[in-house]
Amino acid sequence: MNTDILTDGIPLNEAKKALIMIHGRGASAHDILSIARHLNVGDFALVAPQAENRTWYPYSFLAPLNENEPSFSKSLEAIHQVVVAIQQNGIEKENIYFLGFSQGACLALEFTTRNAAKYGGVVAFTGGLIGDKVYENHYAGNFENTPVFIGTSDPDFHVPVERVNETEALMEKMGADVTKKIYPNMGHTISQDEVDCANALIFNKK
Repeated sequence: MNTDILTDGIPLNEAKKALIMIHGRGASAHDILSIARHLNVGDFALVAPQAENRTWYPYSFLAPLNENEPSFSKSLEAIHQVVVAIQQNGIEKENIYFLGFSQGACLALEFTTRNAAKYGGVVAFTGGLIGDKVYENHYAGNFENTPVFIGTSDPDFHVPVERVNETEALMEKMGADVTKKIYPNMGHTISQDEVDCANALIFNKK
């Protein structure tokens, strides 16, 4: 995948913390980076990969996994490469954070749960684990109390609450400290309350 990467905030080689920001379908790295001005991330390196043709995988995140290949595996690998690049700048996993919206939230949750470790935190604005069902054997590791915030609307046109609940249950089983908030009829967007929760729960560390 020819992943272009936008960066902002503190330069990677100077930062002690990094936030990987993953955009949604049809959006761009530039779009997701704009959310950072509402977050307590002034001392972070911000890293936003750009999906080819503005989509990380072609079909719904609830489609059978093979239908979203090869884009799905390439997208997971693209995020892996971003993590490697951040680590090569001396930033440990426990200081690497993930944030995504919609398709980007799904990818952030999928990547971190497949590679569970003590991360700085995970913020998923409307997302869940990817696949026609949750395949527990695809996920490994221990989150060691990594804080995770998942916010979503009920209903949401793209992301059923049932999948959000399944995602929460599996991540907690794997050691994550998950906070889930369901917003009645919020629509497919990011609310101020979600931003406030992300700041309070994830971006509150000194």
